[in-house]
Amino acid sequence: DRFDTLSAPFLRVLKTIADAGVRNNTPVTLCGELAGKPISAMALIGLGFRSISMSPASIGPVKAMLTELPLQELKDFFKDNLMAPSLGTPMRALLQAFADDRSI
Repeated sequence: DRFDTLSAPFLRVLKTIADAGVRNNTPVTLCGELAGKPISAMALIGLGFRSISMSPASIGPVKAMLTELPLQELKDFFKDNLMAPSLGTPMRALLQAFADDRSI
């Protein structure tokens, strides 16, 4: 991979897009390989995306993650960490720790 798709700058851009959709009452869907990975799908949901698409093989693992996901805690996580990531800790590591702490 050329860059981490869960980097804070990239996630901030995605959040801006999701927020613009909400402000303008326009559905925003994200499709592709990013949505097909459970940790990435968790990030997308936390950023405000409510419509994601993925390959059929990814549906089971992503659905299993979503059924365990505490959405309000995830929103709070992004509120606390997205604009000022913890002392340079990569967002991917912070998201993985969030998931691990909740046995997701």
